[in-house]
Amino acid sequence: MLLISCPNCGPRDETEFHYGGQAHVAYPENPNDLNDREWAEYLFYRDNTKGSFAERWVHSTGCRQWFNMLRDTVTYDIQAIYPMGTPRPDVRIPAAAEAGTASTAADSTTTGNAAPSISATSIAPAASPAGTTAPKGATK
Repeated sequence: MLLISCPNCGPRDETEFHYGGQAHVAYPENPNDLNDREWAEYLFYRDNTKGSFAERWVHSTGCRQWFNMLRDTVTYDIQAIYPMGTPRPDVRIPAAAEAGTASTAADSTTTGNAAPSISATSIAPAASPAGTTAPKGATK
């Protein structure tokens, strides 16, 4: 759970906020001059950045004010919170190292290059020791 510091109310639980999409998307100067393709790009096409990303948020159950947040999409670290209408701050944070347990080896299933090795596994039922029988009343 994120702890978001509202510029007006202070730190609050993320359940009090709603995400408003990518920040700093400029409204077209002459929207009537846009063709369908250009209008669709303005409405629906957004960046999908891995790392530092500027977002709009609203404190919906508090002061109901909009603000911008600079957040790392990999680590969820909040790097900056700043008012609407101000430019994105220049925050230099070193790129986070790749985390997790996924392998990047050539035979890894995460790369899609090969199937996993099943040589150490068996899908046949385990052999029962000789001379043992099922308990009375058990079914096959």
